[in-house]
Amino acid sequence: MKRKTFLKSLMGAAAIAAVGLPAFAQETIKIGEINHYKRMAAFAGPYKLGIEMALEEINADGGVLGKPLEFIFRDDQGKPGEAVKIAEELMTRDGAVMLTGTILSNVGLAISSLAAEKKYVYLASEPLADAITWSKGNDYTFRLRSSTYMQAAMLAEEAAKTDAIRYATIAPNYAYGKDAVAAFKKALTKLKPEVEFVAEQWPALFKIDAGAEAQALERAKPDAIYNVTFGGDLAKFVREGGTRGLFEGRNVYGLLSGEPEYMDPLGDEAPEGWVVTGYPWSEITEGPGKTFVDAYMAKYDDHPRIGSLVGYMTAQSIAAVLEKAGTTDSEAIRAAFADLPVSTPVGDITFRSQDHQATMGAYVGTIALKDGKGTLVDWVYKNGADYTLSDEEVMKLRGSGN
Repeated sequence: MKRKTFLKSLMGAAAIAAVGLPAFAQETIKIGEINHYKRMAAFAGPYKLGIEMALEEINADGGVLGKPLEFIFRDDQGKPGEAVKIAEELMTRDGAVMLTGTILSNVGLAISSLAAEKKYVYLASEPLADAITWSKGNDYTFRLRSSTYMQAAMLAEEAAKTDAIRYATIAPNYAYGKDAVAAFKKALTKLKPEVEFVAEQWPALFKIDAGAEAQALERAKPDAIYNVTFGGDLAKFVREGGTRGLFEGRNVYGLLSGEPEYMDPLGDEAPEGWVVTGYPWSEITEGPGKTFVDAYMAKYDDHPRIGSLVGYMTAQSIAAVLEKAGTTDSEAIRAAFADLPVSTPVGDITFRSQDHQATMGAYVGTIALKDGKGTLVDWVYKNGADYTLSDEEVMKLRGSGN
């Protein structure tokens, strides 16, 4: 009996050592992670690194429910149909206990619909469209990152402090862009009823004709511009607008424009003076935010992006909800998300039971050049809990859903 026990233990230890897992049960708790790793590599790459860093810490600390936590990473090519197909495979073939991921809102909405149909929990880590937690919200979908409305309201608060009355907007022509413009209009008009919106431009996502868009905005003679373009579209818009003098003498507000993923490639062309949401990683000097930056840089010899932060917090949130649920049962996970507290690099956040939206906030600051690159100055971190709709408005938008 003793010999059998010894051999069994030896074989178990060898198996664990072979895959580099901590010394506990080798079976893992699998999470299905779906994203646009090739199409949006600038965000998705750092996002994956953030997840992997968090997983290393979580598993070194004993894992979740006594088992290692494992993410299965799949690339959906940025296509809703492909994402749904992958999600079904992760649920039925790969043994994932829940789903997470996506950047593009149209993809996130497709997975959210599937989650409701299959009664499978989905944590939308990054897609920002308001519909995900409001008009198309459902019992099984939760979101980590501050929504379009929340971030737009933060910028509207800054815009309302100025004398600008005439506003022009430019945003990609899909769910996120539409939501972003509507949210800014709603929030700013509430704060400053006399404002006018004199022009709206809707370039196709990643197919912007930046010169034509800049000319159209200039013709409207706005006092200020609200920009929602990102990625390659943002770079083209900044360059063409700068060449044509579009931004001179005007306040410009940029949703996501201060994120390193999108600002770093601009180098010394970063648009100084824009008021933006972003991530001032180099300017964070204390607290859990500084601890995260230092640990990330030590591990990867590179600075974190906003994707790195979101990925890290995604893994943290999933570990927290599984521990609270005490099981991998979908219904238990769903119930555990209600008012779930999570300690993160941006401080303590909560997943609201009203609309399944986390209270993760955003950094708001002004773009300045430092050492030939853009950075955020005069920034503040705004708590997401202060920039959402009332419970009554949320109930109307969600109908009978929770």
